[in-house]
Amino acid sequence: MLKSKTAKESLAIMTNLVLPSEINALNNMFGGELLARMDRISSIAARTHAGSYQVVTASVNHVSFDRPIPLGSTVRLEAKVTRSFSTSMEVYVDVYLYDYKNSCYEKTNNGIYTFVAVDENNKPTRVPELIPETEQEIERYEAALRRKQLSLVLGGRMKPEEAHELKALFS
Repeated sequence: MLKSKTAKESLAIMTNLVLPSEINALNNMFGGELLARMDRISSIAARTHAGSYQVVTASVNHVSFDRPIPLGSTVRLEAKVTRSFSTSMEVYVDVYLYDYKNSCYEKTNNGIYTFVAVDENNKPTRVPELIPETEQEIERYEAALRRKQLSLVLGGRMKPEEAHELKALFS
């Protein structure tokens, strides 16, 4: 049996600059560039939680582009596993822009990714259970099951009447 892990154990942080080759005509970071960075940092968090070098992106569940990220900005991405299932993990990424005037990071964007751990034959393999600790981790942990059920229902892999967590929202 795999040893359970906390969300904070999977925390991965990436900080870097927005360079001229990464911007669009409005002098802001390309959305695709941000998605790539989010995918990379999410995979590190998933690999850390799974204890496996091999994880694959199963889906990008949600991305919010709330604020543009201008050329030359310092950007920090923080990713943590929010819930693990048998072989998959949901990873939440928060994106921050450094405000040099006020000496602080401000949240600009976020995203939710799903990864699957695979073995040397690229077959799904079990991952440790996740134990949320903080209020935010518990909130994201509980919401992850609803998101998974919604995805399964929309994909035709679960009957709506079997999605008990979703049904509870409307009861």
